[in-house]
Amino acid sequence: MAESSGASVPFPAPVTLRVIAEEMGVSASTVSRVLKTEGDAATRWASAETVARIRAYAKSREYRPHPHAASLRTARSGLVGVLVPRLQDFVLATVYEGVEEAATENGYSTFVTNSLDDPATKAERAEMMLQRRVEGIVFGDAHHHDPLLAAFAGRGQPFVLVSRRSGDYVSATCDDLLGGALVGRHLVRAGRRDLAVLAGLPFASTAIERTTGAVDAFTEAGLHVAPERIEWGPFDAAGGRLAAEKILSRRPYPDAIFATNDFAAIGALGVLRDHGLRVPDDIALIGYNDTPLAAEMPTPLTTVRSPMHQMGRRGIELLIELLGGRSPASERLTPELVVRRSG
Repeated sequence: MAESSGASVPFPAPVTLRVIAEEMGVSASTVSRVLKTEGDAATRWASAETVARIRAYAKSREYRPHPHAASLRTARSGLVGVLVPRLQDFVLATVYEGVEEAATENGYSTFVTNSLDDPATKAERAEMMLQRRVEGIVFGDAHHHDPLLAAFAGRGQPFVLVSRRSGDYVSATCDDLLGGALVGRHLVRAGRRDLAVLAGLPFASTAIERTTGAVDAFTEAGLHVAPERIEWGPFDAAGGRLAAEKILSRRPYPDAIFATNDFAAIGALGVLRDHGLRVPDDIALIGYNDTPLAAEMPTPLTTVRSPMHQMGRRGIELLIELLGGRSPASERLTPELVVRRSG
C-alpha cells in the first residue's frame, strides 16, 4: 500500500537547565540563577562573558521556564492534550466526545487542537501541550510511519493513539482490517466481481487497513483488484468525488465501489448520478463509519459502523493505565456491517 512521501519532522527535545549547563560547562543552579536575574545583577553568579553566553544559548534554543517549576516534582496537572487532524470531521469529533466523557469521569480535563495532518504543525502543537504541563497526550492523527511518536516514546512521554494505529504504540482503534473484509465478503456474496476502492489518505492506517481488508477478501474469492482500481485521496466528499471521477474515467466501469469513509462515498454518489449510473443496479456503493447521514441519503448507504465514541473512551482509559505505571495492550474494537439499499 502507498505510504507517506512527506519529509519527516523531528520533534524538538525540550531544553532544560541541565542541558544548558552541560553546554556552558557550569552548574544547573548557576544557569537557573542567571536566567532568573535581570540585567548586570546576574554577574554575581558568573562572569559577564558567561552570563552573556548562557542567555544567548537559552534564547537560541527557545528555553521556556515553567512558572510552576518548583512544584512540578509533586504536582499533577490533571490535564490531557488531544491532537486530531480536524475537529470539524464528524468521526474525530465523535471520538473526542468519548475522550472528554471518560476523562471527566476519571478526574481529568482535556483540551483539543488541530494538526491538519501536517507533521510540522503537529510537532508545534505537541510542544505547546507539553508547555501546558499535560500529563499525557491522545493522538488522533498518527501517520503510518510517524517520527514524532518515536521521539515521544524515546523521551518517556505517556501517550496513546485513537482512530489510527502506528507501529506498536498503545492504541484504541476500530479493527479496520476486519471492517474492510466485511465489505469485500458482502460484495462477493452479492455477485460483484469488479471492485474499485476510494482508499483515503495513504499515510493513515484506517485507509490502508480498510483497503487491504476488502482487497484481500476479493483475492480469497479468486478475484483480482487491479492497482488502477484503487484511488487515494482525502476522506471528505470533495476527495471522494475526485477519486470517483478518476475511477469512472476508465472503462469498463467497476460493478462495486468501496469508499473508506462515508463522506467520500457521498461525493462518489454525486459522480455516479452525474454519469447516469444507478446505485446499486449499475454499481454498488459502500461507505465506512455509519455517520448519521448514511441512513438518510436518497439511496440509504450500506456502510460499516465503527465504534467511534467507544474508541475515545478506551483511549483515555488506556492512557490512565500508562500514567499509573502499567503496560496496557492495544485494543481493536469490533466493526459491524450495516446493509442498506446502496450495496
